[in-house]
Amino acid sequence: MLRYLLHSLLYGCSVLFGVIVVVFLLFHALPGDPAAMLSGQRSDVATVEMVKKELGLDQSLGVQFAYYLNDLSPVSVHQDTPDHQKKYDYRPLFHFKSGKVLVVKAPYLRRSFQNNRPVSSILMSNIGPTLTLAFSALFIATLIGISLGLIAGLWPRSFADKFISVLSVFGLSVPTYVLAILMAVIFGYYLAPYTGLNITGQLYERNPLTGEQVLVLKNLILPAITLSLRPLAVISQISKTAIIDVIHQDFVKTARAKGLRYYRQILIRHILPNAMNPIISSVTNWLANLIAGAFFVEYIFDWKGIGFATLNAVQRLDFPVVMGATLFIASCFILINILTDLIYAIHDSRNIG
Repeated sequence: MLRYLLHSLLYGCSVLFGVIVVVFLLFHALPGDPAAMLSGQRSDVATVEMVKKELGLDQSLGVQFAYYLNDLSPVSVHQDTPDHQKKYDYRPLFHFKSGKVLVVKAPYLRRSFQNNRPVSSILMSNIGPTLTLAFSALFIATLIGISLGLIAGLWPRSFADKFISVLSVFGLSVPTYVLAILMAVIFGYYLAPYTGLNITGQLYERNPLTGEQVLVLKNLILPAITLSLRPLAVISQISKTAIIDVIHQDFVKTARAKGLRYYRQILIRHILPNAMNPIISSVTNWLANLIAGAFFVEYIFDWKGIGFATLNAVQRLDFPVVMGATLFIASCFILINILTDLIYAIHDSRNIG
Protein backbone atom coordinates (compact mmCIF):
# COMPACT_ATOMS: atom_id res chain seq x y z
CA MET A 1 0.00 0.00 0.00
CA LEU A 2 2.84 2.42 0.84
CA ARG A 3 4.53 1.76 -2.51
CA TYR A 4 1.22 2.29 -4.26
CA LEU A 5 0.73 5.61 -2.44
CA LEU A 6 4.26 6.83 -3.22
CA HIS A 7 3.80 6.00 -6.90
CA SER A 8 0.55 7.99 -7.00
CA LEU A 9 2.16 10.96 -5.22
CA LEU A 10 5.13 10.96 -7.60
CA TYR A 11 2.83 10.87 -10.62
CA GLY A 12 0.71 13.68 -9.14
CA CYS A 13 3.77 15.86 -8.52
CA SER A 14 4.97 15.38 -12.10
CA VAL A 15 1.54 16.40 -13.43
CA LEU A 16 1.48 19.45 -11.15
CA PHE A 17 4.95 20.47 -12.35
CA GLY A 18 3.72 20.31 -15.95
CA VAL A 19 0.76 22.51 -15.05
CA ILE A 20 3.10 25.02 -13.37
CA VAL A 21 5.27 25.20 -16.50
CA VAL A 22 2.26 25.76 -18.79
CA VAL A 23 0.72 28.38 -16.49
CA PHE A 24 4.03 30.24 -16.13
CA LEU A 25 4.66 30.33 -19.89
CA LEU A 26 1.08 31.37 -20.57
CA PHE A 27 1.42 34.20 -18.05
CA HIS A 28 4.46 35.58 -19.87
CA ALA A 29 2.86 35.17 -23.30
CA LEU A 30 -0.21 37.27 -22.45
CA PRO A 31 -0.19 41.04 -23.04
CA GLY A 32 0.07 43.59 -20.26
CA ASP A 33 2.75 44.90 -17.93
CA PRO A 34 2.32 43.56 -14.37
CA ALA A 35 4.61 46.21 -12.92
CA ALA A 36 2.60 49.02 -14.51
CA MET A 37 -0.67 47.49 -13.25
CA LEU A 38 0.64 47.19 -9.70
CA SER A 39 2.19 50.63 -9.57
CA GLY A 40 -0.87 52.37 -11.07
CA GLN A 41 -1.62 54.21 -14.30
CA ARG A 42 -0.19 57.51 -13.06
CA SER A 43 3.12 56.11 -11.84
CA ASP A 44 6.42 57.26 -13.28
CA VAL A 45 9.10 55.15 -14.95
CA ALA A 46 11.19 54.88 -11.77
CA THR A 47 8.28 53.41 -9.80
CA VAL A 48 7.54 50.87 -12.52
CA GLU A 49 11.20 49.82 -12.62
CA MET A 50 11.25 49.46 -8.84
CA VAL A 51 8.20 47.17 -8.93
CA LYS A 52 9.80 45.12 -11.72
CA LYS A 53 12.89 44.63 -9.62
CA GLU A 54 10.83 43.65 -6.58
CA LEU A 55 8.91 41.02 -8.63
CA GLY A 56 12.04 39.84 -10.43
CA LEU A 57 10.58 40.82 -13.81
CA ASP A 58 13.87 42.42 -14.83
CA GLN A 59 15.53 38.98 -14.83
CA SER A 60 15.69 36.41 -17.62
CA LEU A 61 12.79 33.98 -18.13
CA GLY A 62 14.73 31.08 -16.59
CA VAL A 63 15.57 33.06 -13.46
CA GLN A 64 11.95 34.20 -13.14
CA PHE A 65 10.78 30.57 -13.37
CA ALA A 66 13.26 29.58 -10.66
CA TYR A 67 11.89 32.37 -8.44
CA TYR A 68 8.34 31.20 -9.15
CA LEU A 69 9.16 27.61 -8.20
CA ASN A 70 10.89 28.88 -5.08
CA ASP A 71 7.74 30.79 -4.12
CA LEU A 72 5.51 27.75 -4.68
CA SER A 73 7.74 25.17 -3.01
CA PRO A 74 6.94 24.43 0.66
CA VAL A 75 10.70 23.99 1.26
CA SER A 76 12.64 26.85 -0.27
CA VAL A 77 15.52 29.30 0.13
CA HIS A 78 14.96 32.98 0.97
CA GLN A 79 16.75 36.01 2.31
CA ASP A 80 17.00 35.99 6.09
CA THR A 81 15.46 39.42 6.61
CA PRO A 82 12.38 40.64 8.54
CA ASP A 83 10.75 41.78 5.28
CA HIS A 84 11.11 38.36 3.67
CA GLN A 85 9.92 36.60 6.81
CA LYS A 86 6.84 38.81 6.94
CA LYS A 87 6.18 38.39 3.21
CA TYR A 88 6.49 34.60 3.06
CA ASP A 89 5.59 33.81 6.70
CA TYR A 90 8.23 31.09 6.85
CA ARG A 91 9.87 29.03 9.57
CA PRO A 92 13.67 28.77 9.27
CA LEU A 93 15.25 25.32 9.07
CA PHE A 94 18.90 26.06 8.30
CA HIS A 95 20.92 29.30 8.05
CA PHE A 96 23.56 29.64 5.31
CA LYS A 97 26.69 31.75 5.63
CA SER A 98 25.60 33.78 2.59
CA GLY A 99 22.77 35.33 4.61
CA LYS A 100 20.08 33.09 3.13
CA VAL A 101 18.00 30.56 4.99
CA LEU A 102 16.33 27.23 4.16
CA VAL A 103 12.71 27.55 5.22
CA VAL A 104 9.41 25.69 5.34
CA LYS A 105 6.29 27.64 4.41
CA ALA A 106 2.95 27.52 2.69
CA PRO A 107 3.09 27.94 -1.12
CA TYR A 108 3.26 31.64 -1.92
CA LEU A 109 0.92 32.51 -4.82
CA ARG A 110 1.98 36.19 -4.86
CA ARG A 111 -0.42 39.15 -4.84
CA SER A 112 -3.31 40.40 -6.94
CA PHE A 113 -2.50 43.10 -9.48
CA GLN A 114 -5.81 44.85 -8.78
CA ASN A 115 -5.98 45.16 -4.98
CA ASN A 116 -2.54 43.87 -3.87
CA ARG A 117 -4.23 41.23 -1.69
CA PRO A 118 -2.46 37.85 -1.33
CA VAL A 119 -3.87 35.42 -3.87
CA SER A 120 -4.08 32.72 -1.20
CA SER A 121 -6.33 35.02 0.85
CA ILE A 122 -8.59 35.61 -2.17
CA LEU A 123 -8.87 31.88 -2.84
CA MET A 124 -9.53 31.01 0.80
CA SER A 125 -12.27 33.62 1.08
CA ASN A 126 -14.02 32.14 -1.99
CA ILE A 127 -13.41 28.42 -1.51
CA GLY A 128 -16.35 27.89 0.88
CA PRO A 129 -19.15 28.75 -1.59
CA THR A 130 -17.46 26.75 -4.36
CA LEU A 131 -17.07 23.61 -2.22
CA THR A 132 -20.64 23.97 -0.95
CA LEU A 133 -21.92 24.15 -4.51
CA ALA A 134 -19.71 21.27 -5.72
CA PHE A 135 -20.59 18.91 -2.85
CA SER A 136 -24.29 19.73 -3.14
CA ALA A 137 -24.24 18.99 -6.88
CA LEU A 138 -22.29 15.78 -6.27
CA PHE A 139 -24.78 14.65 -3.61
CA ILE A 140 -27.72 15.25 -5.97
CA ALA A 141 -25.95 13.54 -8.88
CA THR A 142 -24.92 10.53 -6.78
CA LEU A 143 -28.26 9.98 -5.07
CA ILE A 144 -30.42 10.37 -8.16
CA GLY A 145 -27.87 8.90 -10.60
CA ILE A 146 -27.41 5.63 -8.70
CA SER A 147 -31.18 5.36 -8.19
CA LEU A 148 -31.90 5.85 -11.90
CA GLY A 149 -29.09 3.47 -12.85
CA LEU A 150 -30.49 0.86 -10.49
CA ILE A 151 -33.95 1.16 -12.04
CA ALA A 152 -32.57 0.98 -15.58
CA GLY A 153 -30.30 -1.95 -14.70
CA LEU A 154 -33.00 -4.02 -13.02
CA TRP A 155 -35.55 -3.42 -15.78
CA PRO A 156 -33.57 -3.04 -19.05
CA ARG A 157 -35.41 -2.16 -22.27
CA SER A 158 -38.39 -0.97 -20.25
CA PHE A 159 -40.06 2.41 -20.68
CA ALA A 160 -38.22 3.66 -17.57
CA ASP A 161 -34.88 2.55 -19.05
CA LYS A 162 -35.56 4.36 -22.34
CA PHE A 163 -36.74 7.50 -20.54
CA ILE A 164 -33.61 7.53 -18.34
CA SER A 165 -31.43 7.08 -21.45
CA VAL A 166 -33.08 10.10 -23.10
CA LEU A 167 -32.47 12.19 -19.97
CA SER A 168 -28.83 11.06 -19.89
CA VAL A 169 -28.28 12.01 -23.52
CA PHE A 170 -29.84 15.42 -22.87
CA GLY A 171 -27.66 15.97 -19.79
CA LEU A 172 -24.50 15.07 -21.70
CA SER A 173 -25.34 16.95 -24.90
CA VAL A 174 -26.26 20.38 -23.56
CA PRO A 175 -23.30 22.47 -22.31
CA THR A 176 -23.39 23.43 -18.64
CA TYR A 177 -23.46 27.18 -19.32
CA VAL A 178 -26.48 26.72 -21.63
CA LEU A 179 -28.25 24.69 -18.94
CA ALA A 180 -27.44 27.41 -16.41
CA ILE A 181 -29.01 30.09 -18.59
CA LEU A 182 -32.11 27.96 -19.25
CA MET A 183 -32.53 27.12 -15.55
CA ALA A 184 -32.08 30.75 -14.52
CA VAL A 185 -34.53 32.11 -17.11
CA ILE A 186 -37.22 29.43 -16.74
CA PHE A 187 -37.23 28.72 -12.99
CA GLY A 188 -35.68 31.91 -11.67
CA TYR A 189 -37.56 34.38 -13.86
CA TYR A 190 -40.68 33.14 -15.66
CA LEU A 191 -41.73 30.62 -12.99
CA ALA A 192 -40.33 32.59 -10.06
CA PRO A 193 -43.83 33.43 -8.66
CA TYR A 194 -44.46 29.68 -8.37
CA THR A 195 -41.00 28.37 -7.47
CA GLY A 196 -39.97 31.24 -5.18
CA LEU A 197 -36.41 30.97 -6.55
CA ASN A 198 -34.06 33.80 -7.52
CA ILE A 199 -31.74 34.04 -10.49
CA THR A 200 -28.92 35.33 -8.30
CA GLY A 201 -28.15 35.08 -4.60
CA GLN A 202 -25.70 33.81 -2.02
CA LEU A 203 -25.87 31.05 0.58
CA TYR A 204 -25.70 33.67 3.32
CA GLU A 205 -27.36 37.05 2.91
CA ARG A 206 -27.56 40.01 5.26
CA ASN A 207 -30.94 40.73 6.84
CA PRO A 208 -31.75 44.38 5.98
CA LEU A 209 -33.52 44.90 9.33
CA THR A 210 -31.19 43.19 11.82
CA GLY A 211 -27.94 43.22 9.80
CA GLU A 212 -27.33 39.53 10.64
CA GLN A 213 -26.15 36.91 8.15
CA VAL A 214 -29.06 34.60 7.32
CA LEU A 215 -28.82 31.17 5.68
CA VAL A 216 -30.81 31.16 2.40
CA LEU A 217 -30.77 27.57 1.11
CA LYS A 218 -33.13 28.28 -1.77
CA ASN A 219 -30.37 30.25 -3.51
CA LEU A 220 -28.37 27.00 -3.72
CA ILE A 221 -31.10 25.00 -5.49
CA LEU A 222 -30.80 26.25 -9.09
CA PRO A 223 -26.97 26.32 -9.36
CA ALA A 224 -26.63 22.94 -7.60
CA ILE A 225 -29.19 21.22 -9.83
CA THR A 226 -27.66 22.80 -12.94
CA LEU A 227 -24.17 21.66 -12.00
CA SER A 228 -25.39 18.15 -11.12
CA LEU A 229 -27.09 17.30 -14.43
CA ARG A 230 -23.99 16.24 -16.37
CA PRO A 231 -22.47 13.99 -13.65
CA LEU A 232 -25.96 12.65 -12.94
CA ALA A 233 -26.22 11.47 -16.55
CA VAL A 234 -22.80 9.80 -16.43
CA ILE A 235 -23.30 8.17 -13.01
CA SER A 236 -26.71 6.78 -14.00
CA GLN A 237 -25.29 5.12 -17.13
CA ILE A 238 -22.25 3.74 -15.31
CA SER A 239 -24.48 2.41 -12.53
CA LYS A 240 -26.78 0.78 -15.07
CA THR A 241 -23.90 -0.93 -16.88
CA ALA A 242 -22.26 -2.10 -13.64
CA ILE A 243 -25.51 -3.55 -12.27
CA ILE A 244 -26.33 -5.37 -15.53
CA ASP A 245 -22.82 -6.89 -15.56
CA VAL A 246 -23.15 -8.11 -11.97
CA ILE A 247 -26.69 -9.48 -12.43
CA HIS A 248 -25.43 -11.89 -15.10
CA GLN A 249 -22.63 -13.25 -12.89
CA ASP A 250 -22.80 -16.86 -11.73
CA PHE A 251 -22.89 -16.04 -8.01
CA VAL A 252 -26.10 -14.03 -8.49
CA LYS A 253 -27.70 -16.93 -10.36
CA THR A 254 -26.59 -19.26 -7.58
CA ALA A 255 -28.05 -16.98 -4.90
CA ARG A 256 -31.38 -16.85 -6.75
CA ALA A 257 -31.34 -20.64 -7.15
CA LYS A 258 -30.93 -20.98 -3.37
CA GLY A 259 -34.18 -19.10 -2.90
CA LEU A 260 -32.74 -15.94 -1.32
CA ARG A 261 -34.97 -12.89 -1.29
CA TYR A 262 -34.08 -10.89 -4.38
CA TYR A 263 -34.36 -7.31 -3.16
CA ARG A 264 -33.36 -7.71 0.49
CA GLN A 265 -30.57 -10.26 0.29
CA ILE A 266 -29.36 -10.57 -3.32
CA LEU A 267 -29.61 -6.92 -4.33
CA ILE A 268 -28.26 -5.35 -1.13
CA ARG A 269 -25.70 -7.99 -0.14
CA HIS A 270 -24.44 -9.19 -3.51
CA ILE A 271 -25.32 -6.99 -6.49
CA LEU A 272 -24.72 -3.48 -5.09
CA PRO A 273 -21.38 -4.20 -3.28
CA ASN A 274 -19.92 -5.85 -6.41
CA ALA A 275 -21.11 -3.03 -8.67
CA MET A 276 -19.62 -0.23 -6.56
CA ASN A 277 -16.06 -0.13 -7.97
CA PRO A 278 -16.83 1.78 -11.20
CA ILE A 279 -19.47 3.86 -9.40
CA ILE A 280 -17.00 4.93 -6.68
CA SER A 281 -14.41 5.82 -9.30
CA SER A 282 -16.91 7.90 -11.27
CA VAL A 283 -18.30 9.74 -8.22
CA THR A 284 -14.91 10.68 -6.77
CA ASN A 285 -13.53 11.77 -10.13
CA TRP A 286 -16.52 14.04 -10.67
CA LEU A 287 -15.79 16.08 -7.52
CA ALA A 288 -12.75 17.74 -9.09
CA ASN A 289 -14.66 18.21 -12.35
CA LEU A 290 -17.47 19.94 -10.47
CA ILE A 291 -15.08 22.31 -8.71
CA ALA A 292 -13.62 23.29 -12.09
CA GLY A 293 -16.95 23.17 -13.90
CA ALA A 294 -18.58 25.52 -11.40
CA PHE A 295 -16.89 28.54 -13.01
CA PHE A 296 -19.60 29.45 -15.53
CA VAL A 297 -22.41 28.32 -13.21
CA GLU A 298 -21.10 30.64 -10.50
CA TYR A 299 -20.78 33.50 -12.93
CA ILE A 300 -24.29 33.12 -14.37
CA PHE A 301 -25.96 32.74 -10.97
CA ASP A 302 -23.70 35.40 -9.39
CA TRP A 303 -22.48 32.81 -6.88
CA LYS A 304 -19.43 34.34 -5.18
CA GLY A 305 -16.97 31.46 -5.37
CA ILE A 306 -13.55 30.73 -6.88
CA GLY A 307 -15.02 30.52 -10.39
CA PHE A 308 -16.67 33.93 -10.08
CA ALA A 309 -13.45 35.49 -8.75
CA THR A 310 -11.34 33.83 -11.46
CA LEU A 311 -13.52 34.99 -14.36
CA ASN A 312 -13.47 38.52 -12.97
CA ALA A 313 -9.68 38.27 -12.74
CA VAL A 314 -9.51 37.14 -16.38
CA GLN A 315 -11.50 40.18 -17.48
CA ARG A 316 -9.18 42.48 -15.50
CA LEU A 317 -5.97 40.68 -16.58
CA ASP A 318 -5.22 39.92 -12.93
CA PHE A 319 -2.79 37.13 -13.77
CA PRO A 320 -1.68 36.04 -10.26
CA VAL A 321 -5.30 35.28 -9.30
CA VAL A 322 -5.85 33.33 -12.52
CA MET A 323 -2.60 31.42 -12.03
CA GLY A 324 -3.38 30.70 -8.38
CA ALA A 325 -6.87 29.46 -9.20
CA THR A 326 -5.52 27.25 -12.01
CA LEU A 327 -2.95 25.67 -9.70
CA PHE A 328 -5.61 25.19 -7.02
CA ILE A 329 -7.92 23.37 -9.44
CA ALA A 330 -5.03 21.24 -10.73
CA SER A 331 -4.10 20.32 -7.14
CA CYS A 332 -7.72 19.34 -6.49
CA PHE A 333 -7.69 17.06 -9.52
CA ILE A 334 -4.45 15.40 -8.43
CA LEU A 335 -5.44 14.91 -4.78
CA ILE A 336 -8.89 13.57 -5.68
CA ASN A 337 -7.40 11.17 -8.24
CA ILE A 338 -4.97 9.88 -5.61
CA LEU A 339 -7.87 9.50 -3.16
CA THR A 340 -9.87 7.67 -5.84
CA ASP A 341 -7.02 5.23 -6.46
CA LEU A 342 -6.67 4.56 -2.74
CA ILE A 343 -10.41 4.02 -2.24
CA TYR A 344 -10.49 1.74 -5.25
CA ALA A 345 -7.46 -0.19 -3.98
CA ILE A 346 -8.91 -0.55 -0.48
CA HIS A 347 -12.25 -1.70 -1.88
CA ASP A 348 -10.54 -4.24 -4.10
CA SER A 349 -7.04 -5.08 -2.88
CA ARG A 350 -6.42 -7.18 -5.99
CA ASN A 351 -5.83 -3.92 -7.93
CA ILE A 352 -2.64 -3.15 -6.00
CA GLY A 353 0.31 -4.32 -8.06
